[in-house]
Amino acid sequence: MLKLKLPTDPRWANIAEKNIEEILTDHAFCEQKAASTAISLIITYPELSDLVTEMSALAREEMSHFEMVHKHILKRGYKLGRERKDEYVGKLVKYFPQTPDRNLRLVHRLLVAALIEARSCERFKVLSENISDKELAKFYGSLMESEANHYTLFITFARKYGNREEVDKLWDGLLTYEAELMKDLGTSELIHG
Repeated sequence: MLKLKLPTDPRWANIAEKNIEEILTDHAFCEQKAASTAISLIITYPELSDLVTEMSALAREEMSHFEMVHKHILKRGYKLGRERKDEYVGKLVKYFPQTPDRNLRLVHRLLVAALIEARSCERFKVLSENISDKELAKFYGSLMESEANHYTLFITFARKYGNREEVDKLWDGLLTYEAELMKDLGTSELIHG
């Protein structure tokens, strides 16, 4: 369903589990950034009422996920650390060239957001199936469905606001690019790293 071209090596979960504090902090900031992305889309495209409605709900959901992760951080006696640089996202957003076409920029943003959600879903699955902390394994398993729904939401909007055939070509190109990125990632306790 996610169409990712390079799956995460399950051994990444071992790296993540060695520093749960880092993975939880990174995850918390991923949720906060996802909420910020939804809000940014509302601000940039206020005339698209269906997008505004869905992004408003998504921002609330992402912040509720942030709160859940923060509770896991506090429960373990940790504190929310500083935001981590997300090299993965930084490289993904550079894939599409700048364009004066406002609608095409929207499609690009939606596709990048869809891919981030797809990879997050896949990483949560890897964590849920491979870490020994049963509570966190269950937590990550419970988040997979939400991430898959977010991926579907962004892809659906991209196809709505762009030509379906062209959007699917852009998506395939982005997936190929992302697979190349992932060859150099998966060695740190970051959700996308």
